[in-house]
Amino acid sequence: VQLQASGGGLVQSGGSLRLSCAASGNIVSIHLMGWFRQAPGEVRHLIAGIDSDGVTNYAPSAKGRFTISRDNARKTVSLQMNSLKPEDTAVYYCQATLRSTSWSNWKDYWGQGTLVTVSS
Repeated sequence: VQLQASGGGLVQSGGSLRLSCAASGNIVSIHLMGWFRQAPGEVRHLIAGIDSDGVTNYAPSAKGRFTISRDNARKTVSLQMNSLKPEDTAVYYCQATLRSTSWSNWKDYWGQGTLVTVSS
């Protein structure tokens, strides 16, 4: 199983970016998908999550600015980030809780991380 993230980059304050993540491999079912971020010197934490029914949750810092969505058929999750601020600068990681043919229990998988830099 692999998660491949894309879409990071450099953007000015107030701008927008869209992150995407695709899961591939011998996947049986995906329960949760989400985006975490880790800034230098900080702990990685959840920014936005979405379950298989489309129920979402957001960190307070993301509410009203970020929108998470997923395509169950394509096994993808996206994060639309608007009104970006310099404090949003971090490495963003996609995450999925899923079952595969190799492991019958739910297991967390992580993408490789994509850097988002917001300049002031």
